[in-house]
Amino acid sequence: MILEQLKQAIGIEKVLTGDDLRSRYVHIWKMDEPLRALCVVLPESTEDVSAIMTICHEHSQSVVVHGGLTNLVGGTETTGDEVVIAMERMKTIEEVDAQSRTMTVQSGVILQHIHEAATRESLTFPLNFGAKGSAQIGGIISTNAGGLRVFKYGMTRNLILGIEAALADGTVISSMKKIIKDNSGYDLKQLFVGSEGTLGIVTKAVLKLVEEPKSRCSAMLAFDDYDKVVQFLKYIDGGLGGLLSGFELMWNNYYTTVTSPPALTKPPLPQTYAYYVLIEALGSDQASDSEKVTSLVQQAFEDEMILDAVIADNQADLDWFWKIREDVHAAVSQFQYDQHFDISLPIPLIGSTLEAIVANLEEVVGVDQVVTFGHVADGNIHIMVGKSSPSDALKIAINDIVYSPLTAIGGSISAEHGIGLDKKGYLHICRSEAEIALMKQVKQAMDPKGLLNPGRIF
Repeated sequence: MILEQLKQAIGIEKVLTGDDLRSRYVHIWKMDEPLRALCVVLPESTEDVSAIMTICHEHSQSVVVHGGLTNLVGGTETTGDEVVIAMERMKTIEEVDAQSRTMTVQSGVILQHIHEAATRESLTFPLNFGAKGSAQIGGIISTNAGGLRVFKYGMTRNLILGIEAALADGTVISSMKKIIKDNSGYDLKQLFVGSEGTLGIVTKAVLKLVEEPKSRCSAMLAFDDYDKVVQFLKYIDGGLGGLLSGFELMWNNYYTTVTSPPALTKPPLPQTYAYYVLIEALGSDQASDSEKVTSLVQQAFEDEMILDAVIADNQADLDWFWKIREDVHAAVSQFQYDQHFDISLPIPLIGSTLEAIVANLEEVVGVDQVVTFGHVADGNIHIMVGKSSPSDALKIAINDIVYSPLTAIGGSISAEHGIGLDKKGYLHICRSEAEIALMKQVKQAMDPKGLLNPGRIF
C-alpha cells in the first residue's frame, strides 16, 4: 500500500525497490554491501519530500535520510524495513547573490560544487574538509560539520542564514531569508542544524559567503613539546592579525603513517619530531602576507619555539602539505579494522590527555596502531585506532579508554561528527540528565511517532 502511494505521489521512477537496491549502500566505505531497505525514494523538490513524509506519517513508517554517505557515526545505517530518502537529485544551486554574499541551494548539492560556484563570483564558502567531493550540504547541516577552518569561520551553523525543512508529518517550515540579523523570537532554523535529521529533513538552505581571499600561505612546523605548540598558536595568531585560518596538529604517529610506504606522499620534514603543525593564512596580498608568515616563522625558530619548518613557496607545495593532513584514507587503508573518534578537549589539556589515552590504547590486546591529529586551535582531536578484530568487546574497551577522561575535563565525545547510532550510549559523558531529557522533549514534540532517523542520538 505505502509503495503504491509513494509512486502515485512523486512518480514511479523516483521509487526504487527490489533489485534496484543492489547498487545502493549505506556508506562510501561499504559500497560492497547492498542496501537493506523497504525502498529508496529520490525526491527532486521540497514538495516531493513533504509528500513522502505525509504518506510515511500516515502509515507510521520509519525513514532514514541519505546524503553523501560520509557520516562516521552510523547515521545512515539501515535495518531493512525503512524508507530511505536519498537527496542526490536535489542538487540545484538556485542562486548566487554576489551583492548579499549568499548562495541558495538544495540539500543534495555537493560541497565542492558550492566552492566552485562561489569562486566564479569571486566569493568563497569557507567550510572545508576532506570529504568535500562527496558530502552534501543537507548532511553537512544536519551534522553541523566543522572541518579545517572552524578556527576562523566557525562551524556550519555559523554559515547558515536560512533553512527550509520538512517535518515528520510533511509540514514544511521555510525561513529562507538572506539577512544576518533576525532576532524575532526563536531561531527555528538552528533546531535542524546538528540534529542529525531527527527533527526534520533539510531540503534547502541559504548559505553565508565571504569575499574570496587573494592570498593563501602555509607552513609546516615541527615541535617536541606540546606546550610550545600552544605557545606558537597564540604567537602566530597575534602576529598575523586575523589572517590565521587554519592550525592543524599531527602527532608523529599520524605524520609518519601517511608519509611512509605504502602511502605515496613524501614527508616535507623529517619523521623524527613529536608534533607537526600545519598553518594556513588567508589574506589580500600574496607577497606581503607570505613575507609576514616567513618573518614570524623565522623569529619563532630563533626564539626556540619551533624546531624545524618548511614554508610553501607555490601551489604545488600547498597541495603537498595539505594532502598530508587531508589524506586520512592513507592511514585507514593500512588498518585491518578501524575505529574513529572526534573528541573535544580544552586546548591546554590536549597534550597530556592524548598521551595518556594513546598509551592506554596501545596496551589493549587487539589494538595494532593508533594515529592522532586534529584541529587543535578549536580543541577538536581525531583518533583513529587500527585493530585486528571487529569484536564488540574490543570496540567497547577502546571506547571506554577514549571517552572516560572527558567528563572530568569538560570535554565532548563528539566535536563535529555527531552522535548517530554509534555514540548514543556515551552521550551521558558530556550531557547532563536534564539536557538529555530536554532533547527528548523536543524530539517528542516534533516527531511524536519517532519516524525520522529513529534511534539516533538517544
